[in-house]
Amino acid sequence: MAVRLVILASGRGSNFSAIAEAIRQKKIPGAEIVGLVSNNPEAPALLLAREKGIPTTIIDAKSFGRGKLFDRASYESALIEVVHRLSPDLICLAGYMLLLGESFLKHWPNQIVNIHPSLLPSFRGLRAQKQALDYGVQWTGCTVHWVNEELDGGPIIAQEILEVLPQDDEDSLSTRLLEVEHRTYIKALGMLCSQAYQIDGRRMRWNP
Repeated sequence: MAVRLVILASGRGSNFSAIAEAIRQKKIPGAEIVGLVSNNPEAPALLLAREKGIPTTIIDAKSFGRGKLFDRASYESALIEVVHRLSPDLICLAGYMLLLGESFLKHWPNQIVNIHPSLLPSFRGLRAQKQALDYGVQWTGCTVHWVNEELDGGPIIAQEILEVLPQDDEDSLSTRLLEVEHRTYIKALGMLCSQAYQIDGRRMRWNP
């Protein structure tokens, strides 16, 4: 039986596209993307999904406002309903720019995966590449991790490093890191879809 993946995306969808292509090439055996959900009706990821024949759903975050405030509870209720209908085995965040709240996380414990452009626990949050450059590190990378209630704080699934070059700025580092992100996300999902693992506290235990 296929491992059912649901993608949450807000933007261009480069990691989503890389995952979809890897599945097509059978680099993630047994995986199937059953839907892409976006909070942004203008996200390029939606067009990419439609071109690939993957069902899409838009839950426009801007329509869940109370004056200037975001009604997170109502938004997440709608998101839970949509994702629940897709019956995911894994939920993959691919440039999804909203924090997931407690109600969503409780529905899918140890089933939500994200990729972050730093070697966690360093440089959490937004603009991780700029944080790395500002700090002056010589090496950075990316991390695939489980999502929990702590920002970029879930158990680590896979990491890969990248040297920071003297001429790097935020744009060049981000561009070079993107290829590493694609490769690492695909590798991590391949391992997860094998289902040969256990989560022991903060450690992943991989079974041969």
